[in-house]
Amino acid sequence: MQIVCLDLEGVLVPEIWIEFSKRTGIPELQRTTREEPDYDKLMTYRLGILKQHGLGLPDIQKVIADMGPLPGAKEFIAWLRQQYQVVILSDTFYEFAMPLMAQLNYPTLFCHKLEADAQGFLVNYHLRMANQKQEAVKRFKELNFQVIASGDSYNDTNMLGEAHAGILFRPPENVIREFPQFPVVQDYAGLKEEILKASARL
Repeated sequence: MQIVCLDLEGVLVPEIWIEFSKRTGIPELQRTTREEPDYDKLMTYRLGILKQHGLGLPDIQKVIADMGPLPGAKEFIAWLRQQYQVVILSDTFYEFAMPLMAQLNYPTLFCHKLEADAQGFLVNYHLRMANQKQEAVKRFKELNFQVIASGDSYNDTNMLGEAHAGILFRPPENVIREFPQFPVVQDYAGLKEEILKASARL
């Protein structure tokens, strides 16, 4: 039995923080796991910027409400779910992701939780566990799944390395240079092809 694990942001939906940065005019929020491999450092930085500008969870959710999946993502995930078991492994948060999951017909999502105060300001975040993407793949392997994984950022590379087959989807050049062991695709047609090749090989 084979299972496909996908990152969410940058693979199926736009980068939420980048969209929020554009709409609020706060360039500091453009920074993502593509540039900063230390997720705790990145989130602490983000929460500090939000506090500095007096922005909270409702402000971010307004932006997300106007977002949709990347072009072709809905059709791709529908095709994938007909062929394989599919789990989305993301370092986003349920409070951000659920409106987007509705537009993708609710694939299974494992991610994290945010903590807001009574005024809606974000005061903390709670990881499901450290390295949850890699740890989830380990558990799937223990359940005798053959795992194919795809993502785009530093925080996906442990997951890709743990999987039986890892694929980079539209990664930045710095990730391509540092992880030449993974094939690189730029669109869903290429991702389908690599998944099918990996599936046949396993």
